[in-house]
Amino acid sequence: MTGVRLQGAGGPKKAVKSASTGSKWYPADDVKRPKHSRKSKKNAPHVRASITPGTVLILLAGRFRGKRVVCLKALESGLLLVTGPYKINGVPLRRVNQTYVIATSTKVDVSGVDVSSFDDAYFAKEKGKKGESEEEFFANDDAKPAVVPDARKADQKKVDSAVIKAVEAVPQLNKYLNAKFSLSKFDKPHKMVF
Repeated sequence: MTGVRLQGAGGPKKAVKSASTGSKWYPADDVKRPKHSRKSKKNAPHVRASITPGTVLILLAGRFRGKRVVCLKALESGLLLVTGPYKINGVPLRRVNQTYVIATSTKVDVSGVDVSSFDDAYFAKEKGKKGESEEEFFANDDAKPAVVPDARKADQKKVDSAVIKAVEAVPQLNKYLNAKFSLSKFDKPHKMVF
């Protein structure tokens, strides 16, 4: 039937081929494929060569912007573990993204500081009660002060005692860490050497 020609109003035309001998039965459920996941283990984030343990950094964003801090180590997530020390300039142990810091050429010897117990899980939020009811939410208008656990305070003192010893070994470094970084009207940051 494939070679049959039909005569029509517009001239001769070929006859339509019959459907191929494919199956008319389809399975009810498709074959399941595993879904693409973005959770696969990626390579560890790259930390800038200028940022090493003991480097004095200038924070550019966040609550402590303009403060100078000491880098203690790079965490697995790519964030940096830094401290003020708290006693010198009020910056506690915290994680900072390397995008928001300027690395200076000033170094502090932090080889005597034990930071092996600090990882990203240390800074994870604690799972407390889910939340308060609607009545409690509207009844308590005054803000609740943040409570720092005693374990965190003890860790801060332990780390800071070792860092402060290293800071006091270098003359004028204590005042340097305490001074806030800022730019004035005619400062050109692209020409500065930190």
